[in-house]
Formats: sequence, structure tokens, C-alpha cells
Amino acid sequence: MLDQSVQFLTPEESAEVDKALLSSPEKFLARLTLSTANLLRYIAQDCGVSIEELSTQQIIDWFEKDAKLKREKGVSSAVLKWQSEDLGK
Repeated sequence: MLDQSVQFLTPEESAEVDKALLSSPEKFLARLTLSTANLLRYIAQDCGVSIEELSTQQIIDWFEKDAKLKREKGVSSAVLKWQSEDLGK
């Protein structure tokens, strides 16, 4: 089950993409890009840097920290609430 307590694509952003004159694959890429930008903003804030200062290593470290929280304290403790078995659905 996916917990959507922290969302990286708002319903408003999704609606804006829906209104765009784009093909389905282009809309998918637009949503993916918007949610990635929002996640990067979140990671930068969590690391205490601007998004422009965010390094590849800081992003990797953040994902490792979030994955460790998920493993040690359960999915509800992590920011990213998905589990690997959710990917097959």
C-alpha cells in the first residue's frame, strides 16, 4: 500500500499537465519531471543547501538514509513510502 502523506506531484500540477497539449508519453514525462524537481527541492532543504548546490553524493546519501530508515523502522518512518513489492502492481 502506498502512503501519500508526502506528495511530490500535487493534484494541481497534475491537472495542469492534463490540460497541456501533449501526448500521453509526454504527459508522463512532464509529471515525472515535476515530481523529480519537487523531490530534489525536498532533499536540498533536508540537506540544508540550495537545489543548485545539491551534489550527486548528497542525493545518493539522502536515498541511502531514507532506505535505512525504511529497513530499520518501517515504511512509515521513511519519506518515500513505497515498498519494492508495490512496484509489481
